[in-house]
Amino acid sequence: MTEGIPSAQDPTQEALSVMRLDAPVGSKGFYGPQNEWARSHAHAKPRPRAFCFPQGILLPLCVLVVSFLHVALGSDVIRIGGLFDSTDDRQEEALRYAVDAINSDRKLLAHARLSAQIENIPNSDSFRGSRKVCSLLKSGVAAILGPQSGQTSAHVQSICDALEIPHIENRWDFRLTRDAYSVNLYPHPSSLANAYMDVLRTLGWKKFCIIYENNNGLIRVQELLKDQSFDINLRQLPYSDDYRPMLKETKKAGVTHIVLDVQRKNIFTVLKQAQQIGMMTSYHNYFITSLDLHTVELEDFRHGGTNITALRIVDPENPLVQRVIKDWLFGQLRYGRNAAEEPTAVPAVQGSNMTFLKTEVALMYDAVQLFAKALDDLDRSRHIDVTPLDCDGDTTWVHGNSLINYMKWVQVNGLTGLIKFDTEGFRRDVALEIIELTKDGLVRVGKWEPGSGANYTRTYKEVQQGIVESLQNKTLIVTSLLAAPYNMLRETSEQMTGNDRYEGFCIDLIQEISEILGFNYTVKLADDGQHGKYEEKRKRWNGMIGELLDQRADLAIGDLTITYEREQVVDFTMPWMNLGITILYRKPTKKPPNLFSFLSPLSLDVWLYMATAYLAVSLLLFVLARLSPYEWIASFPCREEEERSLENQFTLFNSLWFTMGSLLQQGTDQQPKAVSTRIVAGMWWFFTLIMISSYTANLAAFLTVERMESPIESAEDLAKQTKIKYGSMGGGSTYTFFSTSKVPTYQRMFSFMESQTPSVYTKNNDEGVKRVQKSDGLYAYMMESSSIEYITERYCDLTQVGGPLDSKSYGIALPPGSPYTHAISGAILSLQESGKLQELRTRWWKHKKGGGQCKDDASKSSSKANELGLSNVGGVFVVLLAGMGLASVVAVCEFVWKSRKLATEEHDLPPRNSPSKYIPPEEVPASSLTTVRSSQSLDRLSRGSAPTEISEATGHEIPPERSSLQSPDLPFQLISTV
Repeated sequence: MTEGIPSAQDPTQEALSVMRLDAPVGSKGFYGPQNEWARSHAHAKPRPRAFCFPQGILLPLCVLVVSFLHVALGSDVIRIGGLFDSTDDRQEEALRYAVDAINSDRKLLAHARLSAQIENIPNSDSFRGSRKVCSLLKSGVAAILGPQSGQTSAHVQSICDALEIPHIENRWDFRLTRDAYSVNLYPHPSSLANAYMDVLRTLGWKKFCIIYENNNGLIRVQELLKDQSFDINLRQLPYSDDYRPMLKETKKAGVTHIVLDVQRKNIFTVLKQAQQIGMMTSYHNYFITSLDLHTVELEDFRHGGTNITALRIVDPENPLVQRVIKDWLFGQLRYGRNAAEEPTAVPAVQGSNMTFLKTEVALMYDAVQLFAKALDDLDRSRHIDVTPLDCDGDTTWVHGNSLINYMKWVQVNGLTGLIKFDTEGFRRDVALEIIELTKDGLVRVGKWEPGSGANYTRTYKEVQQGIVESLQNKTLIVTSLLAAPYNMLRETSEQMTGNDRYEGFCIDLIQEISEILGFNYTVKLADDGQHGKYEEKRKRWNGMIGELLDQRADLAIGDLTITYEREQVVDFTMPWMNLGITILYRKPTKKPPNLFSFLSPLSLDVWLYMATAYLAVSLLLFVLARLSPYEWIASFPCREEEERSLENQFTLFNSLWFTMGSLLQQGTDQQPKAVSTRIVAGMWWFFTLIMISSYTANLAAFLTVERMESPIESAEDLAKQTKIKYGSMGGGSTYTFFSTSKVPTYQRMFSFMESQTPSVYTKNNDEGVKRVQKSDGLYAYMMESSSIEYITERYCDLTQVGGPLDSKSYGIALPPGSPYTHAISGAILSLQESGKLQELRTRWWKHKKGGGQCKDDASKSSSKANELGLSNVGGVFVVLLAGMGLASVVAVCEFVWKSRKLATEEHDLPPRNSPSKYIPPEEVPASSLTTVRSSQSLDRLSRGSAPTEISEATGHEIPPERSSLQSPDLPFQLISTV
């Protein structure tokens, strides 16, 4: 290679001038083509010569030095130009150190050496920047690096494109296209946007606020704004240095997740002012888009527990990075820059904290490495000449196009990882580290890559272990409400202070959790005594939920129901109790026994069906007995001359009597003989067996179990009537359930409650319980089943009506984004598995504070049946008496009817005073011998006298001793029947 740089003196003269310690140095950006040592001493004060070489020794020494320089000058010098602002001292140093590193490494550019020619320009001064570029091009440079200003860089790039000089940038650039002779080592905005989205999704952020400083910030986060899955609130920092008013508004809005996009120099100021207004707590999460968070002093925020996450492109554990930093440190000392000049630089390097190595500085170092690698590859294929160029001329550098193509093609491992470009000059496949702030400083917790997204290297167990460690000996503010048995004032004669003033289920629960996790707590009551409801007028939440959102409390515990609306604004742990909405009502009165309670086991329909079956079977038996020839029996008359006849035992009355006897499990004289009648009888017996057994079994239950009479049994019963009023606690979860329910019954109930005057809503559950007790059955109160269970254990006149209307749970609420949610949920799960939760519930529901007073009745708690009083079985006696009375009436009727019949028959007989004559029995015609009972005979029958016979021929009574009824001479006896 040859360098087209004019020289004012020959190499020998130049070498002699370098050897002089007090020799003047050339222009500012050029420190000589060979000797970097001379450059490092360019600003040193001239030293007086302490001695002079003897004349005999000086001449051979000069000849030796000249010979050495001629050998050294055999290597060509390639100049690269650097444009920097007045504030870019670190980048200028990085360029120089990179050049030194290339020159020290003879593997790259073995036949050439690099030389940095640096020019400083005012910030955003495009005119002076253009002049400086033209000045560098006239001196002959192979590439231009910088500047950082976007305006100036655009002018520089246009000049480089015109003269075909490679332009290397290391700044953030939002443009989506690049010129042909330009490459940028800074990650492309689209890559950074994808990294932001992947990290936020991995962190689980759904709702957050973006605080940006200028329009460039909007461009950086525009991909986040386009994503519809994020609920984003956008705020811009004011132009003044006081950001507190804007931050207070953000805090008032309940924002706990913040994406902060500001310049590196303003990061500390914003975080410090956020800390001053209480926005740097353990419930706040920050994601900082800057890649230079590791260069910001974060000592004031390390122990606050705030979750600060960011990305960085430099890996401090990379051996190359560690070696470069070490060489850089020694280079500072070698070039006369000690730790006193930069008090934070050396400790940072020694601590490997990377606080001085900004992204642009590392990229500047990598840019020189990329340029050297591309130039070395190009030098192997052709001879390269670096020629001076004039901005006003038409001459271009012939090797510029090839060099820029090589730069886009080669791959280099630098301080920022693997460097490679696409065809448009954008850096691709950038790997970023995910870092978080801990009490030990910034630590790497994961890595982002374009193909795989965000991958955290920490396990879930490690994360939770860190959270538990942060809870050790930390004091949390616990807000609660007075509600038995969850939290109550301790009843004691002693003066109590602090947490000792309270007792209850929730107090014991939070004590158990604190022992597991190792934190301290202070219990306070909610200022307004409310659980938490969103107030439309004030546009804010009240109660315990409001205190969590205002960060006046760390935990909220009590009978706090987990609802959808509350879940949207705060975090809940896993439930520690499951329950549902039920109805509290007065205990129903005992139903008075029914006189005919023995009819209760069967419904009226069954009784009617049984009566119908009884009549139908009786008639069917009667008909089948008449049809079947086997049910007819021949009769045997007393005299031979009488005709024999057939008789059927199943008359209509006998059929009814037979089925009645079978139904009552009794027998009769009639027995079916035909197969058909036997089938009917068998089926009837089977029917009566089942019915009587069912009746007997059910009768025992109806007679031994006392029935309770209640006007309502469920929510449907309440909705169907208007006499009994019902309500709930206003603004609570029960109120929300009815107001948002889509079930028609519950909608009707809510409309009824809203229309009542005076209001059926109460301020708290205690007021609702007292209202139920005083309403004498005209008011029902709806509340959680667990609270009703506690109340019914102590107020024996109250009871729960119906089953749960819904299913809900109680949980511990925490501020949104709280890191302690999972840790406390794990503690609750541990207590549940060990049975401690059930033990606490039994203690406070059944034993403490008057629990267990209302025992179940003996009929429910004992297996022995109740004694049956007369009121239970009195109906049976009534039926018995009614049956006996009916039988007596029927008997009288039978007697009267038969008496009249006999009287009529006697009236038709001959008179008694007619003469009579004894006729021997053998001479009496059979047709004339009848047995008649006169009125006197009826009198005898009534007195128990023997019946007498009257001769039809004579009309006189036959003596008893001669009566045919007792005559042994007759072959048969006449049986008198009535």
